[in-house]
Amino acid sequence: MLQATIEAPSEAAAPAPAPSPGYWQTVLRRFMRDRVALGAAFVILALLVLATCAPLLVPSDPYASSMLHRLRPIGFEGHPLGTDELGRDMLSRLMVGTRLSLFMGITPVILAFLLGSVTGITAGYAGGRANMLIMRTVDVFYAFPSVLLAIALSGALGAGMVNSLISLTIVFVPPIARVAESVTTQIRGRDFVDAARASGAGAFTIVRVHVLGNVLGPIFVYATSLVAVSMILASGLSFLGLGVKPPEPEWGLMLNTLRTAIYIEPWLAALPGVMIFITSVAFNALADGLRTAMEIKQ
Repeated sequence: MLQATIEAPSEAAAPAPAPSPGYWQTVLRRFMRDRVALGAAFVILALLVLATCAPLLVPSDPYASSMLHRLRPIGFEGHPLGTDELGRDMLSRLMVGTRLSLFMGITPVILAFLLGSVTGITAGYAGGRANMLIMRTVDVFYAFPSVLLAIALSGALGAGMVNSLISLTIVFVPPIARVAESVTTQIRGRDFVDAARASGAGAFTIVRVHVLGNVLGPIFVYATSLVAVSMILASGLSFLGLGVKPPEPEWGLMLNTLRTAIYIEPWLAALPGVMIFITSVAFNALADGLRTAMEIKQ
């Protein structure tokens, strides 16, 4: 009778190595370990939720005025943050103003991100005379300080929210285009781009497949850092009467209307500025966290 024999393996099978995490997984892990960036992201998320749900959460009508209750201090009965120069509830106006202030700060950056990315990537990939022509045209606007350029454009176009958005978009296109052009110029000389070009791929295909994935990250991080600047500039235009018009509750406009009350209720007049400061610091911290998380040594 035959006996089957089973031979035990001489060595135990080595476990398969765990797959290394991808680039974006590593970025997410590094970002999650940054407590400051996480706190900033939580603040921004809370502001976005507040901007979305503010009409449902306000304790009173932000447009209802009462001359009998004007410039009431913080903690006044029925008005936790007091009232403004027309007796309107400050808490309600700050909450509703979150939507308009964030809109004025984020929208120009999004539009400038799209326009500036297309301009910079085109110039960086084309190179030569096309690069020189595009970038020298961009430098004409880039040469002016952003504050003066925004005021000049808004003054030329006229006061109003739409004209302010146009002015701020024009202000932010040149710096984003310069960053996009610089990053694209570096990527254009990489081996994988040369290999794709040698294989017969067209310029549009190379840009779409090989260039965009490598340049949009740095451009997005830089654009995120501009949101704080955009909010400050938008508030400044409203403060000067070139942005949002009364009676809309926008933080910069509220600073302008409350400046006459600074000697009567200074803490009340400072509330819109505190909101601008908190939001700007949050966006700056978020941009720094994203930049640090994406700086991974290959």
